[in-house]
Amino acid sequence: MKTTVVRYKTFPQHADENAALIDQVFLALQRRQPEGLHYQSVRGADGVTFTHIASVDEALAEHPLTSLPEFKAFVAGIRDRCIEPPEQLQGMVLGSYPG
Repeated sequence: MKTTVVRYKTFPQHADENAALIDQVFLALQRRQPEGLHYQSVRGADGVTFTHIASVDEALAEHPLTSLPEFKAFVAGIRDRCIEPPEQLQGMVLGSYPG
């Protein structure tokens, strides 16, 4: 699995809008229930820092998260909502609970 971690800070006035767009992504995931994806989104205690962790099966022909229309709507204006733009890191999961 390929794991990507993305972290950014929104302007305070855009934090709730950002969270609402993330909710739409999770509703779409619940409806579609794609295989080969583990995805988490965390809103920091400061209310404006967001962290996303996505692990995707590399054998999939289509990325189950980024291909969603709701995800495309979320990322469409992300830079306009951010005071600190998204920083993307690649990594490998060493452990996960529950498995």
